[in-house]
Amino acid sequence: MATQIHPALAALRKSGATKVKVAVSDIDGVLRGKYLHIDKFEGAAESGFGFCDVVFGWDSQDVTYDNALVTGWQHGFPDALAQVDLDTARHVPWDNGVPFFLGNFVTADGAPHPVCPRQILKRVLARAEKMGFSVMTGFEFEWFNFRETPQTWAAKKGVGPEPITPGMFGYSVLRMADNPGFFNALMDEMLAFGIPIEGLHTETGPGVYEVAITFSSALEQADRAILFKTGAREIGKRFGIMPSFMAKWSAQYPGCSGHIHQSLSDGKNNLFYGADSPRKMSPLFESYVAGQVACMMDFGALLWPTINSYKRLVDGFWAPVKPTWGIDNRTASFRVLAGSPKSTRLETRCPGADVNPYLAMAAVIAAGLHGVEKGLKLTTPPITGTNQGSDDIPRAPRTLLETARALRGSEVARDWLGDTFVDHFAASREWEWRQWQDAVTDWELKRYFEII
Repeated sequence: MATQIHPALAALRKSGATKVKVAVSDIDGVLRGKYLHIDKFEGAAESGFGFCDVVFGWDSQDVTYDNALVTGWQHGFPDALAQVDLDTARHVPWDNGVPFFLGNFVTADGAPHPVCPRQILKRVLARAEKMGFSVMTGFEFEWFNFRETPQTWAAKKGVGPEPITPGMFGYSVLRMADNPGFFNALMDEMLAFGIPIEGLHTETGPGVYEVAITFSSALEQADRAILFKTGAREIGKRFGIMPSFMAKWSAQYPGCSGHIHQSLSDGKNNLFYGADSPRKMSPLFESYVAGQVACMMDFGALLWPTINSYKRLVDGFWAPVKPTWGIDNRTASFRVLAGSPKSTRLETRCPGADVNPYLAMAAVIAAGLHGVEKGLKLTTPPITGTNQGSDDIPRAPRTLLETARALRGSEVARDWLGDTFVDHFAASREWEWRQWQDAVTDWELKRYFEII
């Protein structure tokens, strides 16, 4: 019997392509990849290919951790086995239509690699499937856009980026017309890249946009999200525009969110919808929300993974700072949208745009499903208006070190994500904190240089 050829591989052979682009996610959600000759790719598609495991052992600036156990100088940074996911087949419209595939890592014996971000999400989704659920999600990102290139930004030494438009002008049709080429390229080329956009508009702030990526199954959505962030940067280069997804680039303006919409399905029905409930929330939905309320701090390091994440979590701006829930309330961390069987869902509003999409999605789904497994109940009423709940509701931490320590000590996180990942990711965040501790900032110079 002839071996069945995957449709993507058959289409690739028929296309006559001579090279393929492949990429994987590192710990910080930065895509790392390469071009492969078509012959090399054929072998990789069948049996995987070697990819240096330093992608799990360095930070976003390619500086290697000194506190990692899974990888490091002590192991010699060998190749890890990267596995091509043929179901992620795409063509990159802005790169001459080159075929593109995402991959994830496996161990030598074929098991999921314990610190691969895409595998961590797949681990959570596999457990959801055993519980009888398929998870549907949608990502929204806010991000600022600047009239910069890598060269101009390096010359400015990280000071004074120039936004592509001035002023505070959310939902502005007028501001769309200031950079129509970029705006339309995002809509049209992302669609051609397999990332359909449900909505794109300007947000409140100079040069800031918001995108809503069309709802899909969770793994596909995380793929779309990480590819959108990289793709927006690549498209922007053509227009002399540098997008930034950091959580907060200026204390003057609101930060950049990475909201995650979620619902659970049995394959036919939205299980969050409760026709008989005054709130239209099923008991399952209430337990899912209760899980996220209870576990927000356990998974905080995955929702706020950088030093800068915590500059967004300030009172008086749009980012929620407490594990609160509300009915269609944008000041809550967990915004319940309950109405029709089709649209009932949870919007988790506390993550920033600086998240690794695989890890942030794994975190919120794990927290919600923990609530379902344990039958948790919503013990606090939904907040109303700008009321952030009672004073005894703990505020989100203000530092990465606090959330790294909370992650390391969390039994829930270890249960859902695995000991090896929790220890490794916590170590990577502690490393990031130490880099910040060693840095001398412009704030310190302005405050102390002359006076102290």
